[in-house]
Amino acid sequence: MTSPTSSEQPNYTEREGIPFIGAGPGDPELLTVAGRQLVTEADLVVHAGSLVNSELLDEFCADAEQVNSIGKDLEELIPLMTEAYTNGRTVARLHSGDPAIYGAALEQMDALAAEDVPTYLVPGVTSAFAASASLRTQLTLNEVSNHVVFTRPQGKTLSAEEDHIDEFVGFGDTTVCIYLGTHAVAETMDRLLDAGHDPEIPVAVVYHASWPDEDVIKGTIGSIAKKIESAGYRASALVIIGDAITGSAYERSYLYGDWASGSESGDNSSDETETTTESSPIDANIGTNGGESNE
Repeated sequence: MTSPTSSEQPNYTEREGIPFIGAGPGDPELLTVAGRQLVTEADLVVHAGSLVNSELLDEFCADAEQVNSIGKDLEELIPLMTEAYTNGRTVARLHSGDPAIYGAALEQMDALAAEDVPTYLVPGVTSAFAASASLRTQLTLNEVSNHVVFTRPQGKTLSAEEDHIDEFVGFGDTTVCIYLGTHAVAETMDRLLDAGHDPEIPVAVVYHASWPDEDVIKGTIGSIAKKIESAGYRASALVIIGDAITGSAYERSYLYGDWASGSESGDNSSDETETTTESSPIDANIGTNGGESNE
């Protein structure tokens, strides 16, 4: 069946089926308006356990049956949601962060489709965006970082050949956001040093971005590993590598025309205004269990 065009697509809160909702990075206030309405109206909320702030569940899902998906496989989750939906209950599937980033939403959605249960995605705020807000910087910064990469380090899921962090850092003008890599910070930094990268390249590790116990640790490729070891973090942090972390050494964008260029003529050429989207200058285990984790 062909997907409806944007002009035909109903609002997120009016669509048919089970919504797969991004709960955001942690702070309940960062749950989207649509997500909040959907979980508030749900009879059954299947959530990602400790990856979703319990305050969010207490505030918005108190009247719903809540099922923790941690430790449950597809063979248990799919019948649970199918039965509830076909019996006329309103079901919401709550993933952490945004379901599109290191989640397993699509395999659940496809399995539900095989049972004739419609589904759809509701975007959420990913932890990289919460982390950049905590750092008071941008992931893209004019003349500093033109690109952003979301990646993960080698390990049980990713082979050494599939780990491209070395290449991404080598681009120079790229902000590298590493998910699922808190436990491997030391090994990742050692590999970067062995590859010849400058040990002074900035690195920030944001533990529990936007949660009450958030912790921001800044360092460099050469120093961050010892700092993380001292802090004792092994999971639930996002690692960001790149000069954009400092929020400095950027050039003014063309976005604000005369203000940025210093021109008094009021002439803003199209090539300046059309190619820039920067904002104003500023300072410096995944499975069916429920979506993105930054651990």
